Amino acid sequence: MLRTRIIPCLLVQNNRLVKTTKFKNPIYVGDPINSVRIFNEKSVDEMMILDISASSGCNEPNYSLIELFAAESRMPVCYGGGVQSIDQIKKIIGMGIEKISISSAAIASRKFIYEASSAVGSQSIAVTMDVKDSHTSKATVWTHNATVNTHLDPISLALQIEAEGAGEIIVNSIDRDGMRNGYDYDFISSIQETVSIPVTGLGGAGSIEDLHALSKCNIHGAAAASIFIFKGKFNAVLLNYPDKEQKQYICS
Repeated sequence: MLRTRIIPCLLVQNNRLVKTTKFKNPIYVGDPINSVRIFNEKSVDEMMILDISASSGCNEPNYSLIELFAAESRMPVCYGGGVQSIDQIKKIIGMGIEKISISSAAIASRKFIYEASSAVGSQSIAVTMDVKDSHTSKATVWTHNATVNTHLDPISLALQIEAEGAGEIIVNSIDRDGMRNGYDYDFISSIQETVSIPVTGLGGAGSIEDLHALSKCNIHGAAAASIFIFKGKFNAVLLNYPDKEQKQYICS
């Protein structure tokens, strides 16, 4: 098993870096391009950038901003937001983005997953499942920034995503977003045990211990936002990332 990748997740809304709580109430925390420059200096494993203004309204991806991300980043980048066509995927990959996260388009049509993976390779396609009530038997997948309930079972959908050729599944907890009360370890593990492709968990990390606990679940990636953006009980904005010793502990 490869070492768990530790992945800061940047949420972008209208060209601004924001942070949400349970996918609601976005607050401004800084400039996204400057944030990428800071993370460049911290030897980040991978960066995830999700444009929620594009994904919520089915708007065209902001190519000028994506181009800036690609030019500034010195780490692999996964981009998601507003991606609805194969031409868009090819254009974004052509800009130098390594991986595309697709969600609503993939869930609306499983064939889109196959077409995307065939076009640019499975390694460049991740499917994000935004899941609500993952701690209950009523767990369902939502889209469009948690405004549309698909009523799909996450386990069954994960199997379909794998079958259509996606290279990765990102499991994002709506209920735990911004709460910093820990990942839903059991649920994320159940997805990883169901499929053979890599799984990345997102939503709920509040401490180094949370990242360590998720890595013990044999998960490919531990993604988070708040823990890498805020510092202290007063939520001062301070971009941070585990140092070498902390990373060794997280992945031990």
